[in-house]
Amino acid sequence: MKKLLFITSILLCLFLISCANESGKTVYDKGEKVMYEQISAEDAKKIMDSCEDCIILDVREQDEYNEGHISDAILIPYTEIDDKAEKMLPDKDKLILVYCRSGRRSKIAAESLVKIGFTNVKEFGGIIDWPYEIEKE
Repeated sequence: MKKLLFITSILLCLFLISCANESGKTVYDKGEKVMYEQISAEDAKKIMDSCEDCIILDVREQDEYNEGHISDAILIPYTEIDDKAEKMLPDKDKLILVYCRSGRRSKIAAESLVKIGFTNVKEFGGIIDWPYEIEKE
């Protein structure tokens, strides 16, 4: 009995460790697995500093955007992603860095983007955790 409990504990630990190391978030669309990657604000900043043609996508509302946003960010509120993303972001393979205020809406937006066919989506949470400069309207 002790041996079975020990083996079960080891397997459970291995399972939990493997789940904790996964940075990509799996989304299922019509049974097909699609993913976006969750990254830190620091990693997003490094990408922004080295990538000239990546898209920074703010998915908050207009008034929040006006209060302060990341330089060069495009605004598409998360509730409008399905309607506007393909028109405003025609290259579905271009790197898109998604953020909102706290991270909840950016996760929803990232899921929506991959479901409609965007292939290179990285979500980095909220502007409240952004330690770098922002612009105000």
